[in-house]
Amino acid sequence: MTISDANGQSADSKELPELNDISQADDHTWPLKRALRISGLALLVIGLVSLAFWGFLRDLPGLWGVLVGLAIAGGFMLITVVVTLMTAKSTPTTTMAVMLGSWLAKIAVFVVITRLLKPMNFYDTAALATTIIISLIALLAAETWSVTKAQQTYI
Repeated sequence: MTISDANGQSADSKELPELNDISQADDHTWPLKRALRISGLALLVIGLVSLAFWGFLRDLPGLWGVLVGLAIAGGFMLITVVVTLMTAKSTPTTTMAVMLGSWLAKIAVFVVITRLLKPMNFYDTAALATTIIISLIALLAAETWSVTKAQQTYI
């Protein structure tokens, strides 16, 4: 007796997914690409929710605060992953030098941005600060989760 599903196919004819997919196990950049994709999606969700919340609460200044906060937090976190991907095929020394350089550049840019934004009043500071903090925490968690859960070969 053969058991059929709603489409008339037998249970034996269906393709089952492989239990432990290791097709990407030898690609050492795959966890970073995955982190970039998941972090981008997390940033999009945070952005949409924050825009709706702060737009309702504080109108246009709230929207500007969210947009500036997303640009700062998202840009800074995702630049780190992109720089790491760009230097993935180089030596560890080169990768660390480029990472340190990009980190110093991001700090300098952050100081300049905060100095420029301080006297301006087109944005809501609570929306800006909340969006930056939530985005940084969520993106760090997403990147950490996606890299630690990736199946890699250990030699």
